Amino acid sequence: MLHVRVISPVDRTDEVLRIALGCPAAVNVVKIDGAAFSPQGDVVEFSLAREAANAVLEELQDLGLEDDGSISVEQIDLSISAAAVKAEEAAPGDPEDAVVWDELAARVTTDTRLSWSFLAFLALATQIAAIGVLLDQPILIVGAMVLGPEFGPVAAICVGVLKGRHALLGAAVRTLVIGFLVAIALTSACAAVSRLLGWIAPVMLDDRPMTDFIAHPDRWSFIVALLAGVAGILSLTAGKSSPLVGVFISVTTVPAAGNIAVAIPLAHWGEVGASLKQLGVNLAGMIIAGIVTLLAQRMLWARFGLKVTPVPSVRSGSRARL
Repeated sequence: MLHVRVISPVDRTDEVLRIALGCPAAVNVVKIDGAAFSPQGDVVEFSLAREAANAVLEELQDLGLEDDGSISVEQIDLSISAAAVKAEEAAPGDPEDAVVWDELAARVTTDTRLSWSFLAFLALATQIAAIGVLLDQPILIVGAMVLGPEFGPVAAICVGVLKGRHALLGAAVRTLVIGFLVAIALTSACAAVSRLLGWIAPVMLDDRPMTDFIAHPDRWSFIVALLAGVAGILSLTAGKSSPLVGVFISVTTVPAAGNIAVAIPLAHWGEVGASLKQLGVNLAGMIIAGIVTLLAQRMLWARFGLKVTPVPSVRSGSRARL
């Protein structure tokens, strides 16, 4: 269940109540007259089954509440209520499968910000991957995959394309490009210094049976990228997700970047080109699979989603128990 709190101008409170009471998946409706001070207005709160969230939130946004009111949504971890059980039964599907589009957009927007922490995590992941490549150690490659934060912008690209949010799409591409350029540049600089100190040599990239796959993209690379894109999007849209998904979705992006970073100062130009191809193939595969997955979910919920049914007028000043 979700907890929805609406701050509504007095002249639109009746409409908010109609929306809440008109949805069979909404319960525990409460109205508090004049309780909000900034912005000013009435407060309407109710519990809502996750499966019905999109229809209700769209109706509320059509009232213009985001401009001179407020709509906030929180996850309810525990609800002991027979009415809440009936509300969830009235909603189609399973709450774990429901996609709340506004929640998804907010999440990927946050993950898309080009922050210092994003650059630091991606640079550190690329450094670890580079060391794993040089030492031919898969365990370090896995560690880099755990640390890599790059799927956030990839998911934002998928949402931006599907929902036509050009600003989100542009910000995601910018974050992804700048992030990888910075991570590769820093790692390459460290590798160049290590070569001057005699710690690494070009021969270290000649025979790597355990990690050689990073620089040899093939049809399986694209298939894995497609599967990774589906898994990553499902992990973002589902009510619950496994933290191990983060390992799978970055399987050959950060390692490819690490391979590029060490191949440049070691003058292995064939490795640079092959790794760039690997990086491009995997990013393209994840983006394509992510868009298709979101499209399938949108079509499914558009067909089976719960609709809001109008109810008789509710007077704003009424003190009746809702």
